[in-house]
Amino acid sequence: MIHRDEAMFRTRRRFLQASAWGAAAVSSTMLARTANAAASGAEDAKLPASILALKSVKSQIVPIGDDERRARLAKAQELMGKSGMDAIYLDGGSSLDYYTGMRWWTSERLMGMLLPKSGDPVYITPAFERSRALEQIRFGHDVRTWQENESPYALVAQVMREKGAVTGVLGIEEKVPYFRSTGIAEAMPQAKLVPATLVTAGCRAIKSPAELALMQVANNATLALYRAIWQGLQPGMTQQRISDWVDAGYARMGLNGEASINVGTYTALPHGSREPQVIREGTPVMLDDGCYVEGYQSDITRTFTLGKAGDKMKRVFDIVRKAQAAALAAAHPGAAMESVDAAARKVIVDAGFGPGYKYFSHRLGHGIGMDMHEWYYLVQGNTRKIEAGMTFSDEPGIYIPGEFGVRLEDDMHVTADGARWFTPQSPSLEHPFA
Repeated sequence: MIHRDEAMFRTRRRFLQASAWGAAAVSSTMLARTANAAASGAEDAKLPASILALKSVKSQIVPIGDDERRARLAKAQELMGKSGMDAIYLDGGSSLDYYTGMRWWTSERLMGMLLPKSGDPVYITPAFERSRALEQIRFGHDVRTWQENESPYALVAQVMREKGAVTGVLGIEEKVPYFRSTGIAEAMPQAKLVPATLVTAGCRAIKSPAELALMQVANNATLALYRAIWQGLQPGMTQQRISDWVDAGYARMGLNGEASINVGTYTALPHGSREPQVIREGTPVMLDDGCYVEGYQSDITRTFTLGKAGDKMKRVFDIVRKAQAAALAAAHPGAAMESVDAAARKVIVDAGFGPGYKYFSHRLGHGIGMDMHEWYYLVQGNTRKIEAGMTFSDEPGIYIPGEFGVRLEDDMHVTADGARWFTPQSPSLEHPFA
């Protein structure tokens, strides 16, 4: 099932092609198209052989085990002690999934978890959702319920009072809606509410081998899909046709995912355009985004041409490729995060595409894991040091207004000896897959 919090992230670029739809509507439409593409023989007949050749990857997926989640909860409590927090509050979403495996969405009704600095979690849920919450709860058995005519914030305060912390420090996970955090604050006027990022990012930014394995499956699947799309492309095809292939291809692999498709001059816009576009011989095509594997994500961009590329496009591609490699080489434990951006940007500026953000108009990369964009960012001004186990996108680009753009993006994970890509670099515009 695709949950609403996931759908919000998955539609971050597709809104440009369907801006009149809400996130839920986009999600529903994507699900419908995916189901139809997978089930209908008539649809299969319209797919190229390269898409039909894609196979399920489900046998490669090993879900996160309960022992690892228990260790995550223990680490969170350790970090809470170091940060002076008596408890943290998590809403439905990726952090709740990370610690407990619960797949829940955020709505106007409070459903979340209070994790005290010692002891088991306490779950707070609407009374009518209790049985559904119990189906997913595996860590701790303290479930508190509130009726529709009662205040869930008063229930949070009650639990904190029982823990002897109603006047203490409560960490609030950063994605908790403002109205929820203010409601909790009003119910606990003597308490201090602080961001829980030192705990959530302190755990989630460092990936375990099991997490890296899931991300590897996701990255492999996205690259395989992109290759299959490239192999099936023909002049005159539209974005919608390719989008249908994306949905069908991921469905054949047993995954959910998406890709934005931009062509020609629209590749000069980092996130493209909603305008209808048609693939022509020799024009650049940019595919971007990724898929989900047990909640873990990929984010890959490939820029290529159908047929021959012009000399200027080839030159720009080679510069971006060198910038991407320079960033990988700069990403090692102890390096400042801004230095990785600087390494890539220097290659681009030295090649004549500067200064600053003139042609390379965005940061180099972002953290990635259960959220496509998560802690931390490879950007000028971020002096935080890189640690082994961190994962980032590496996505330099050159965008020439009115002409074309080239972006290459692969995700990388940092080891004790330096960074490694999950997927190999793109060799060229005309032959984009190794």
